[in-house]
Amino acid sequence: MEHRPPVPDEGLNVRYFDGRSNRAQAVRARLTDGWLHIDAAEAPRQIEARRVQWPERTRRGPRIALLPDGGSIQSTDAAAWDAWVRAGGQSESPVVRLQQSWRGVVLSLCLLVALCASGYVWGLPWAARVIADRFPDAAERQIGEAVLAQVGDLMQPSQLAEAQQQAIERAWQQVQRAHTAAQAARGVSVRPARLLIRHSEDIGPNALALPGGILLLTDDMARLLQHDTEVIAGVLAHELGHVQHRHGVRMLVQIGVLGFAASALWGDYSGVLATVPLWLGQAHYSREAEREADAYAATVLRDGGLSPALMIRLFERFALFKRCGDELLQPEPAETEVVCAEPATSEQPQQGRLWGLGFASHPADADRISFFRDAAR
Repeated sequence: MEHRPPVPDEGLNVRYFDGRSNRAQAVRARLTDGWLHIDAAEAPRQIEARRVQWPERTRRGPRIALLPDGGSIQSTDAAAWDAWVRAGGQSESPVVRLQQSWRGVVLSLCLLVALCASGYVWGLPWAARVIADRFPDAAERQIGEAVLAQVGDLMQPSQLAEAQQQAIERAWQQVQRAHTAAQAARGVSVRPARLLIRHSEDIGPNALALPGGILLLTDDMARLLQHDTEVIAGVLAHELGHVQHRHGVRMLVQIGVLGFAASALWGDYSGVLATVPLWLGQAHYSREAEREADAYAATVLRDGGLSPALMIRLFERFALFKRCGDELLQPEPAETEVVCAEPATSEQPQQGRLWGLGFASHPADADRISFFRDAAR
């Protein structure tokens, strides 16, 4: 093939600012062999094209190229400028080409959504788990004590009889010791945990695991379960699962990351739009944590010589509580099983109670019953 010499650049009429004066000069600019030639009457210039900041191509608007000494060349004829730059060998970056293509924009948007969804579903829980595993024990205990102090107004000393409290403590310690020994034989250490039994008019029948290994059991939970120490041990085994997996710290990490992302997106961390993603995100992650805690509870119960199927009694009692309300929370167990003629209204027992919050993010009771029934086989 016959070699043809490159066609010389005939140049483009532009406005030239030398960076020292605000007066524009009408000049001819040429791009040749990687050099920008500015044919100014007073002082012609040659500048390496790679040192020039070339503007990104847009559909509208003037073109302005910034020179290394603070000067610039400008043109309002965008089409002529773009053709001149391309002819001079200044290729556009892939990002600019994508920006100019609706297909590229749609593809980029889809990739961004997929990346965000992947980070939300897999990346954030993984990062929270990694950070929680490396979180200092002393710092976690301090967080737990701070949370306990904050809920102090909701928690008062237990009103259960001393014998009832001791029975719960003995039954739980027996199961905990057996599980700790079994885990040691498996080469796994159990994180320390301490049980606190408290009375609360606001939280109702519930059990909570705070960061640092604090297990809270309410009097109403013991009464709801008719002081059945085996079922109570199962409830505490579930909470020990939260401690073992450090779900409290993982939740703090996830809330922090989601809060940062929400505030960056909406510009106001305290706004409603910023807090909605937090609650939606934590509802999902909490369900995952509850499944992990249920699986751990089944292991604890088996190590303690108890059947995981006993947890079914917990859900049966809660189903009855939803129908009967506070009638099941008497100081002493009823001699006969309570039978409710009519279901409780929406204000009974939830009115003035926060107990439902502790279970709002749990998997469905039917799924959990099926899990513990299968775990007992």
